[in-house]
Amino acid sequence: MTDAAPRPRRSVLYMPGANERALEKARTLPVDGLILDLEDAVAPDAKADARKRVAAAAASGEYGHREVTIRVNGPGTAWHDDDLRAAAEAGPDAVVVPKVESAATVVAVERALEAAGAPDRTAIWAMVETPRAMLDAREVAAASERLTVLVMGTNDLAKELRAEHVPGRAPLLTGLSLALLAARETGRAILDGVYNDVKDLEGFEAECVQGRQFGFDGKTLIHPAQVEPCNRLFAPSPEQVERSRRIIEAFDAATREGRGVVTVDGRMIENLHVEEARRILALAAAVEGR
Repeated sequence: MTDAAPRPRRSVLYMPGANERALEKARTLPVDGLILDLEDAVAPDAKADARKRVAAAAASGEYGHREVTIRVNGPGTAWHDDDLRAAAEAGPDAVVVPKVESAATVVAVERALEAAGAPDRTAIWAMVETPRAMLDAREVAAASERLTVLVMGTNDLAKELRAEHVPGRAPLLTGLSLALLAARETGRAILDGVYNDVKDLEGFEAECVQGRQFGFDGKTLIHPAQVEPCNRLFAPSPEQVERSRRIIEAFDAATREGRGVVTVDGRMIENLHVEEARRILALAAAVEGR
């Protein structure tokens, strides 16, 4: 179930599962994905009601092109098993599992979903947010074909590291890099963590650019105001699209003419550049189709 299709995941917004108005508003937001949250955004005494509300929303089919996922409570909590059963019955695009630190956790979640009748299309998204998760990220990512996405939990990672939240995220770069390596080696998508200051759009945009430069497929968000800049910054730019087209055209022409050397804008083009150009054009087409 490796997710090889160029499905846009530029913006993935957390929505509190206990808030009916938020779930309704999510149907109109220009996001690529939604995480209907049963964990941090829901108080303990509201968990059961939120579970019913989120399951109904995920099963409704009223969210259009948006990828709809449910974040369950973590393994070992009093709500985890009931959350998995409800999610399996609702059949969302994915179940987001927090605090994943080992392949064994992924396998246990997969078995629970299958035992509860989850459809084959319901993927697992694993949140990696601890030092152990960073060090074992490759094993986590490769644990199941049902697992298609790694999600960075940067707030929890910073807490576990006793690190400060600083511009540029220097204390987190090793962990981000390890998770990215694991995702790319196993063919999984990977989403960057949240940006906490919803009023600081300049800082948010800078972190989006950093995440895109690192290679993340998109970013998880906590406020609708973050959606537009995230979509813009994680989408291929017009310049990238135009250059990609010229690379493919030049390479195809050289192949037809039997030339072994191809240059575009004075730079030599190899197969790896052509593959990247095709990836960019496929993503641009998928975004344009939204």
